[in-house]
Amino acid sequence: MSRFTVVIADDRYTGYREEEQVLRDVDAEIRLFRSGSQEEAKRAFASAHGILVNLYPITAELIESLEGCRVISRYGVGYDNVDVEAATRKGIWVTFVPDYCFEEVADHALALLLCCIRKIGYKDRMIRQGKWNLHRDQPCYRVEGKTLGILGYGNAAHTLLRKVSGFGFGRVLMCDPYVRASTVKAAGAEPVDLPVLLAQSDYISVHVPLTPETRHMIGRAELALVKPGAILVNTARGPVLDESALAEALASGRLAGAGLDVFEKEPLPDSSPLRKLDTVVFTDHAGWYSEESVVELKTKAARNVAAVLAGGKPPYPVNRL
Repeated sequence: MSRFTVVIADDRYTGYREEEQVLRDVDAEIRLFRSGSQEEAKRAFASAHGILVNLYPITAELIESLEGCRVISRYGVGYDNVDVEAATRKGIWVTFVPDYCFEEVADHALALLLCCIRKIGYKDRMIRQGKWNLHRDQPCYRVEGKTLGILGYGNAAHTLLRKVSGFGFGRVLMCDPYVRASTVKAAGAEPVDLPVLLAQSDYISVHVPLTPETRHMIGRAELALVKPGAILVNTARGPVLDESALAEALASGRLAGAGLDVFEKEPLPDSSPLRKLDTVVFTDHAGWYSEESVVELKTKAARNVAAVLAGGKPPYPVNRL
């Protein structure tokens, strides 16, 4: 019998070879919880010393029921489905994986941006319907000389900035109040506040985490400042944008297009007004994904658990104990 039990919530992956390899070193066995009610989760997690979780809500009520749990490790950069305050009160580490998939998210943001600029999604749909000469419906403009605005300067944004260095942008604006202006300038961008970024950018790429401060940080008032004809891409978190306001800005033509990988509610509801707009490109919260990033994510999430069960501190803590 193993010394420790680690429960994996959601059972999102086809296998757990990476987790098993890491956790074997601390004599921990894996059990799967394939989602269910909070009462079912309480029973499933009753004997857990560690929890690996993807999307399942780890609520305060659920955390209060935990007896032997030492660590809740979130698969991913965000952790808004875990009640961190409740876990801290209970003396449980909450961890995440903040340093994976930079390349993938930057690639995805760039792909969405170029798709919107060149109207690829629209042209694909129309050609399948037998239409041609589509530039008359949605004109395209060259990238060279335009202004790119990057909102947030985390790892993915830094990677995106590196990747676009050869695109010939006239200016790259950066808005992140938590990063020194000298750091932004050294990377080749101009530090600005949000109103300036919105008003002067031809293209805007969003890369901020979801916090109380950033929820709906781009709403009607902010979109009213946007340069007419701009394109907005979001590969961060859906609730950073007010989707109703975004749909209005797109329908009115204030925004020429949007590339969205994340949404306020996922999957995107059938009733969303965004679905009716030909100027939007959708992907299914896939910016993080590559086969390589999956291996990296699973390994690092498991290492967070292993470190705590071994009596140490996790490499990527969210809270302090």
